[in-house]
Amino acid sequence: MSNTKENIKRGSCPVYKKCGGCQLQNLTYSEQLNFKQKKVEKLLSKFGKADRIIGMDTPYHYRNKVQAAFRTDRNGKIISGVYQSGTHHIVGIDECMTEDVTADKIIVAVRKMLKSFKLTTYDEDKQRGFLRHILVKRGFATNEVMLVLVTGTPVFPSKNNFVKAITKQFSEIKTVVQNINPYRTNLVLGDVQKVLYGKGYIEDILCGCKFRISPKSFYQINPVQTEVLYNKAIEFANLKGKETVLDTYCGIGTIGIVAAKHGAGEVIGVELNKDAVKDAVQNARANNLKNIRFYQGDAGEFMEAVAEESEKPDVVFMDPPRAGSDEKFLSALIKMNPKTVVYISCNPETLARDLAYLTQNSTYKIQKIQPVDMFPHTAHIETVVLMSRK
Repeated sequence: MSNTKENIKRGSCPVYKKCGGCQLQNLTYSEQLNFKQKKVEKLLSKFGKADRIIGMDTPYHYRNKVQAAFRTDRNGKIISGVYQSGTHHIVGIDECMTEDVTADKIIVAVRKMLKSFKLTTYDEDKQRGFLRHILVKRGFATNEVMLVLVTGTPVFPSKNNFVKAITKQFSEIKTVVQNINPYRTNLVLGDVQKVLYGKGYIEDILCGCKFRISPKSFYQINPVQTEVLYNKAIEFANLKGKETVLDTYCGIGTIGIVAAKHGAGEVIGVELNKDAVKDAVQNARANNLKNIRFYQGDAGEFMEAVAEESEKPDVVFMDPPRAGSDEKFLSALIKMNPKTVVYISCNPETLARDLAYLTQNSTYKIQKIQPVDMFPHTAHIETVVLMSRK
């Protein structure tokens, strides 16, 4: 699909029923926002009144990270697209109304180049062939593009000529990485990668801060709404300049770095992913921040250790994965007893579960609930919740 108007209805995207990515495309955008608002209210009304969900002015082509799987059909035609929901069947897609336009064009261009360079697609059943997936990331503020070619073998015939051809066609591409994944797995990226062109990473600007983005590091997919989300989280934290802030599940340090630059006295970030921690350290340096440091480890275990110390943080940001936080983390948070907790959630169901634990087992009171539409046309909902000691 190309850019469309407010009155998107079912059938306007030719692969709507096959793809399964846009679960709410049968609704207009205003209807989608109402649907999400009601879902948040149903799940969280017992904790307080939810403010009106913040939607996008232009809810199309917002995804700065685009993945495509590749295969060759029985007729020898190369197909690229997404896996049909719950299957390993690839639905062919050239354009998508949620994906970045440049990224989609790069994927189509690579697909067209494969035969001229005598490159095959990977066959999962036979476990042979070359190209499995393509991952494209674009910095919306910098217009820097990363192209990651996920291959089933390290051998890349004519790789220099291939890289020259694609970078000539798209000057926005600042780095090309070959990621090697020879295993029978549902994971897109393998453990080994080679930088074929550029530095192996790109940079973007978010909330006035610079961030390094590598192939494996997590970076919010919708930068426009991420700024809305993070600005709301910083507003809720109400930083005065002297607070010690703990940023848990910190990824590449985004929310912690924004807090360090916009009011926190000292920030401590903790993240399990080693690659993300390396990027976080580099991001702090790139922003000339001296008041932030990062630790690699499990967030729950780190919380338990900090809870035993005499000096405890004033503010805790928590941005867990869709599964939410575990009891180890939440019990340590209660023991730590910070003045303010800002919970950034990507799943209102697990958010409701965690809030029930925190409000029943501690002296925390929920002050504000703010839903944000990060993924228009899908059922996903982000919510920022402010909790403070009674």
